[in-house]
Amino acid sequence: MSALAFANPAILFGLIALPIIWWLLRLTPPRPKTEVFPPLRILASVLKREETPSKSPWWLTLLRMLLAAAVILAIADPVMNPRANSLNAGGPLVLVIDNGWATAADWERRVETADLLIDDAESADVPVSIAFTADASHEPVPGTAAAARDKLAAASPKPLVPDRARAAEAVSEAMNGTRPGTLVILSDGMAAAGDNEALSALAALSPTDMRLIEGDGHSAVALTDAVNNAGAMSVTATRLSTSAQQLLTVNALDTQGRALASGVLEFAAGAATATAEIASPFELRNDFARLNIEGLATAGSAHLLDDGFKRRRIALLAGESGSDFQPLLQPLYYISRALQPYADIIQPNTADLSVSIPQILEGNPSAIIMADIGRLPAETYAPLQQWISRGGTLIRFAGPRLAAAPADDPLVPVILRQGERALGGAMSWSEPQSLADFPSFGPFAGMPRAADITVTRQVLAEPTPALAERTWASLADGTPLITEKEVEAGRIVLFHTSAEATWSNLPLSGNFVEMLRRLVQLARAGGAASSGTGTDGAAVTLPPYRLLTADGILTTETGTARPIPIAAGETPVASFDHPPGLYGTEDGFTAVNLLAPKAVIAPFDAAAAGRPVVREGLAGGEAVSLRPALFAAAFALLVLDSLVVLFMNGVFSRIPRGPRPSRGAAAAAIAALAFGLVAFVPGQPLAQEMPPGSGAKPGDEQILERLDTTHLAYVVTGEADVDRLSEQGMEGLSQFLTYRTTLEPGAPVGLDISKDELSFYPIIYWPISANAPMPSQATISRIDAYMRNGGTVLFDTRDQYSALDGGGTTPNGERLQAILANIDIPPLEPTPSDHVLTRSFYLLTNFPGRYTGSPLWVEARQEARNTGAQLSSSGDGVTPLLITGNDFAGAWAIDTQGAPVMPTVPPDEMQREYAYRAGVNIMMYMLTGNYKADQVHVPALLERLGQ
Repeated sequence: MSALAFANPAILFGLIALPIIWWLLRLTPPRPKTEVFPPLRILASVLKREETPSKSPWWLTLLRMLLAAAVILAIADPVMNPRANSLNAGGPLVLVIDNGWATAADWERRVETADLLIDDAESADVPVSIAFTADASHEPVPGTAAAARDKLAAASPKPLVPDRARAAEAVSEAMNGTRPGTLVILSDGMAAAGDNEALSALAALSPTDMRLIEGDGHSAVALTDAVNNAGAMSVTATRLSTSAQQLLTVNALDTQGRALASGVLEFAAGAATATAEIASPFELRNDFARLNIEGLATAGSAHLLDDGFKRRRIALLAGESGSDFQPLLQPLYYISRALQPYADIIQPNTADLSVSIPQILEGNPSAIIMADIGRLPAETYAPLQQWISRGGTLIRFAGPRLAAAPADDPLVPVILRQGERALGGAMSWSEPQSLADFPSFGPFAGMPRAADITVTRQVLAEPTPALAERTWASLADGTPLITEKEVEAGRIVLFHTSAEATWSNLPLSGNFVEMLRRLVQLARAGGAASSGTGTDGAAVTLPPYRLLTADGILTTETGTARPIPIAAGETPVASFDHPPGLYGTEDGFTAVNLLAPKAVIAPFDAAAAGRPVVREGLAGGEAVSLRPALFAAAFALLVLDSLVVLFMNGVFSRIPRGPRPSRGAAAAAIAALAFGLVAFVPGQPLAQEMPPGSGAKPGDEQILERLDTTHLAYVVTGEADVDRLSEQGMEGLSQFLTYRTTLEPGAPVGLDISKDELSFYPIIYWPISANAPMPSQATISRIDAYMRNGGTVLFDTRDQYSALDGGGTTPNGERLQAILANIDIPPLEPTPSDHVLTRSFYLLTNFPGRYTGSPLWVEARQEARNTGAQLSSSGDGVTPLLITGNDFAGAWAIDTQGAPVMPTVPPDEMQREYAYRAGVNIMMYMLTGNYKADQVHVPALLERLGQ
């Protein structure tokens, strides 16, 4: 092979004309130089003889000779390192050509390379066998060069990974024992499954010459995975050529192809994978429809996204806020930790459900999770049901509040029995129950059963004919643990156990995370229809909707693509029957991408052939044409010759020259520019403004005083006699606290609960009066939020009778029931003898007021009641409400002289003393919590210390 050859060598005969051109140029003098009215020069040369040059200068002649030679050589098309026909004529030429996704970037060069090989075969008069590794069918029977060119012209890149093993098998059958002269593998340079079998089958044909032709691999870069994290989207890519560092830009596009955000893929030298972060707001990321590597147009550089990729917005609500000092006991602790990697969590900034639920619904969340919420404000049921019917998902967890809620709650999927089943209760287990195997339908199908999960308490569902088909998970004894109900386009899901680890250890397991993740994926994202699985979680078959071309473009041409079955929890993989694209319909689809997550591109290894393989590059890579360089040199010489001629004719000497600006004008211009830069620097103010004066807002002093001093608060009912007695009662208890304890309360505060801030007061005394105006629903919601945030309300019907024992009611008792009907209250019980209230300061057996006939109702102690434990309450919280009819304020009330205002019934000053002591115990309990319950451990601690 020679180092230089000419594509048109006959043109070189034109070099013979160079001597003639030389002779003609020397006889052609340059044009005489003319001057415009040069009187002195004319007079100076009047006596001289007029002279004209007889020939052009030698250097100008040489310049023009070089110009002519460059044009002649450029037309002859000299080529450095030209390829030569080196095919072996002892047998057919076999071409195994990769036409997968990576060949789209340089397909023309591959076609040119194959066409040159076919030309060589035609010159050698040998047949040609051609096969394409990404085609579904093959016809590699050796034929004429013209037939091979037709097959090559009809071939095109496919958005698939090559299957060389199937192509090699087809070539072996087509050759039928004929030995190839030259076998060429025109590879994309990437390893694929079945390469060893393919090389072994091709080597078994015993070709005389075996070659491997590859490109440089710089365009072989593919996106393999995209994860929508909490703060940004993480994109993973892999490449073939790892020799140098490489920076690529990844663009996130919407359905219209508009770039919304971008990130940078930074491949380190020697690294085959890289990760890019695309930081953008949650709402913008949910508009991403596909990812593309900028500058590359292949099926691998595109990554399609579907509804499953979008992050869901999940709102969390709880029946009580819990204690910040004991986060593990908070009802939403485990839920938020489980969902943070997969969804964007929304928690309302107020515990008032009448305010927080409408605010949440305005944000159109994908799902709402409620942990132990029994009753909701009446006005929130209709918008919640409407949101569910439009496609929302409501997920609820049981608890004491839900167990005490009415049985006709429309926001539960099944009919619930009143109360709950627990160890040691009326409907108890002999031992904690474990989970049963998950059914074959539903989102949990295929999940392994966790044998270490046990449930000690649950709410029960009433048996109905549809209960079995609505049960997604159950216990070993067959009772439902998770039930659901579809409501038009949405659904309601209920966990029959609590969201924290008091009723079961499910929240402590990895199954809890997987369950919530699957439930969240069922929820609709941003209003788009879910896809991929049916409502029962079983595999569904989706037709091709949009397919990806080898150039990374979505098209409606589905060709021979077949519907693809997609099961829950499985990532679909592209194949010959299911090319990459979108499968489904316009209402919902699933993305099928080219490469599986975590796939890594590796170089093609021809060592498995077991014989020497000659490596070559694509056509146009090694042969370099000098024609462009010669034409460029000829043009440069032409421009130089033109400038010389113009100079010799005096063209440049006649160019007019304008006056130069004075130094003063230049200095003035520079000064004006400098002043403009100083005066108009962006962000630099022209004048310094004085800082605005600061002052306290109205009401700040009162707020500071409320925070600095504990005040007893009471509800202003609007009845003058009742409000005056409440104020006198709070004043009497405040003075008693000052005399008997270290607490020195401030003046009592009357509250308008419809607008005053309630969070300043640990307890609010509410005297119930049937004659007072009924509080509005918004006011009741504010009280509900106050109790959820840790406050306590002492309801006093002042009629000596209990409104909760079922023994009849009074007008005040009926008013109390009407108020509590719209508040999510926990189960209640009369104060037990071992409750903290009985020993928080004084040792008491009952809680009298002006009367003694009514018990003091507190939150029922679930753990103590069912297990016999001596702790006063579950957790360290206090009861959110106290209910009595003993008229505490009437017993505490004093006048300005300190004398009692109202007599006790019956008249007994010791009863008043015990009423004061009851008030002290209630205040100590409110301010210190149930720490007194820990005193039961003192004997055990002393015994352990040896005292």
